[in-house]
Amino acid sequence: MTARIGGLGRLLVSAALILAIEPSGAAGAVSAEPAPTAALSPRPDGTVTVNGVQLPISDLLSPDGAAYLRHLIVDKPFGAGPPLPDIRAERARQDKIMRVFLDPMLKRYAVRITEETIGGIVTDVVVPAGGIAPENRDRVLINLHGGGFTTGGRSASLVESVPLAAAMKIKVISVDYRMGPEYRYPAASEDVAAVYREILKRYDAKRVGLYGCSAGGMLTAESIAWFQTHDLPNPGAIGIFCASLGKIAAGDSAVLGMALLGASRPASPTPPPRAPRPQGPGFVYLSEVRDDDPVVYPLNSPAMLARFPATLFISGTRSFEFSAALNSHNKLAKAGVDTAFYGWDGMFHGFFYNSELPESREAYDIMARFFDSHLSR
Repeated sequence: MTARIGGLGRLLVSAALILAIEPSGAAGAVSAEPAPTAALSPRPDGTVTVNGVQLPISDLLSPDGAAYLRHLIVDKPFGAGPPLPDIRAERARQDKIMRVFLDPMLKRYAVRITEETIGGIVTDVVVPAGGIAPENRDRVLINLHGGGFTTGGRSASLVESVPLAAAMKIKVISVDYRMGPEYRYPAASEDVAAVYREILKRYDAKRVGLYGCSAGGMLTAESIAWFQTHDLPNPGAIGIFCASLGKIAAGDSAVLGMALLGASRPASPTPPPRAPRPQGPGFVYLSEVRDDDPVVYPLNSPAMLARFPATLFISGTRSFEFSAALNSHNKLAKAGVDTAFYGWDGMFHGFFYNSELPESREAYDIMARFFDSHLSR
């Protein structure tokens, strides 16, 4: 078990001040009471004011990390409105955002990208341009992209796959799984299982790594639960990045995370307990599942958790999933699973999509070392 959490002091002190001024609801759940709100106009240096408490940008960030966080808070380069009602337009918008990250990434990392249908499912296969390392010729990573179960196919998938393929010198296969609003759970789990079954014909399960960010991190956890209930072996190791083994938004960070980014309300890909389910496309894929279903949210089953493979969690202290990810790590540790948690102070949801940040490249190296040390040779 490993826990690496850098520089939480500023966040914890700020959280204590906020809670002292305006207590929130029950621990472990998103409160039905109004969340702490940030000032509508952050200061030019990126300082946000939450319930009267001024929160400057963390002094533990790299200069590039601090500058980019200020840019996100002050300039809001990707907008702050709701998703577009037309799913095709929203996917096009998100794909355009992903190009902002992918273009400099492809200049930094030399890779080859090809399309391959595996188990009847379209995938993007990413390999380092210089070739796969000899020690990784019999090992492979499977990526499950983020995008709220509605976007990210063939775009966020590459943003998540290119750095790790290059850093580890390994083949990465990213699955273009079915999403909402066209499809419902368990369509994506079925697609992942179809690809995994085919990959197992070529690779030993213990030489396979599975990972994803945000919705892809949730799908990674769902996939392990799906494998358990469909007699498929565990992969050698998994990465739950920007996500958790249960609801993605829970605990302190579900309330504080977005406020620390200058947003007026917390955001969550899954609705809070006992709240009416939103009707937008981002909630459709999981709209018909029970909150206590362990195959969707493995955190509900200690027995299922005990059978998880080695797991790596990646998050940031200004990300709404930080608390849920840390709690999942703790629950796996309690179950006796080999688990590691790494958190970056001041970083936000999916921060490592930006490969220009030193914090992101640190994350890639940690991911590569984790999979290298846990996948069989």
